[in-house]
Amino acid sequence: MISADQAQVAALAPVRAHLLGAARAEADSIVGQARAEAAAILSDARRDADQAVSLAAAQGRADGALAAAAQRSQARERARSIVLGAQRQARDELRARVVAAAAGLRAEPGYEQLLAGLTEMAAAAAGPGAAITADPAGGVVALARGVVVDCTLARLADLAVDALGDEVAQLWTP
Repeated sequence: MISADQAQVAALAPVRAHLLGAARAEADSIVGQARAEAAAILSDARRDADQAVSLAAAQGRADGALAAAAQRSQARERARSIVLGAQRQARDELRARVVAAAAGLRAEPGYEQLLAGLTEMAAAAAGPGAAITADPAGGVVALARGVVVDCTLARLADLAVDALGDEVAQLWTP
């Protein structure tokens, strides 16, 4: 005999598969664009870093060995800051695009079915007597006995990006 939870999971399997397929296709497109943007940003950052190091080295030779070491250290710190900023910008851009793509699900024909599935899952996770509130940006939030279950499209998109973990680093790894 199939339990109610198993029946819910089975009933939502086609929706989950469709959403995962669409999300993966969109993520592949976003990752491709983000990689291109990240490569350009990193190329600029590396060029700027190389220039900063070159300027620091020239100044250091003029000011002496100790001053040169200090300048190179500062240049490396600036270069690292530039690279980290570019990486953060690429990650933030990916997150923004995924959140925007998730918001676009509201206009898709299967959204009502998705919303029904999210409502069932949120209610089950929150427990008996859960109050379900539709989020204007898509998805739902369930509240019961101090338990909050956030199944909004924006939160689910954030979780999807977080689930990529170290794979996001591929955006800036040549």
